Amino acid sequence: MKRCLYLLLSMMATSFCLSGNAQSPAKPIYVIVHGAWGGSWAFKKVDSLLTEKGAVVYRPSLTGQGERVHLATTSVGLDTHIKDVVNMILYEDLHDVILVGHSYGGMVVTGVADSLPGRIKKLIYLDAFVPENGESVESIQGSRAEGIRKMVVNGFIVPPWVAAGKMPPKDVPHPYKTFTDAISLNNKERLKIPTTYILTVEKGKEAKADDFASQAERAWKKGWPILVLEADHNAQWSAPEALVDMLRKVGGE
Repeated sequence: MKRCLYLLLSMMATSFCLSGNAQSPAKPIYVIVHGAWGGSWAFKKVDSLLTEKGAVVYRPSLTGQGERVHLATTSVGLDTHIKDVVNMILYEDLHDVILVGHSYGGMVVTGVADSLPGRIKKLIYLDAFVPENGESVESIQGSRAEGIRKMVVNGFIVPPWVAAGKMPPKDVPHPYKTFTDAISLNNKERLKIPTTYILTVEKGKEAKADDFASQAERAWKKGWPILVLEADHNAQWSAPEALVDMLRKVGGE
């Protein structure tokens, strides 16, 4: 009798230990790619909010942008920026990534997904460009690209809000080559990644009048879910809490 009781208690203790030591679900991993003229600093608040919710967040700064502005040259192109993110994912050994691209970052994440489709769990375009093979930012913008060309100074796009002498963190001149380079897409596995488009629309404005409405329409034609967030183009500043809620919803949290 005592032996049977001992065995029973031992089994119960083992069962308790196993259940108590069970591994917790893996934390969601976000890789957020900023837009032109920006840097990883632009998504610091979003990072903080996601981290508080239990996520792991990576914010690569593209070559020549943000704290890597000292590396800016006219030879920096779209492929440079794609490799920035590809290599970060590889060297950090990231898997099941929720990849987010904002604005110009849509060009970058498209190339990243084409390069590493097996590492990407979900793809999110945040008021971003949705390129097809062989397209560039300029070709997508069509006649509107003339406005960009007028801001080019010595191989860099320098819009009015990029003021000289301002202390960091700040927007900086963006290599023009990244806007003229055509993206090369060859991996059809990329098309299997669950993808969502978030269109930001300022309060009181119609979605169809938004600067990125044409990109949301492209996404709709691809059959992607379209979400509308009430915010200006830089939702990471104007509506960070709402943006984080939407990212977590799309990410399946």
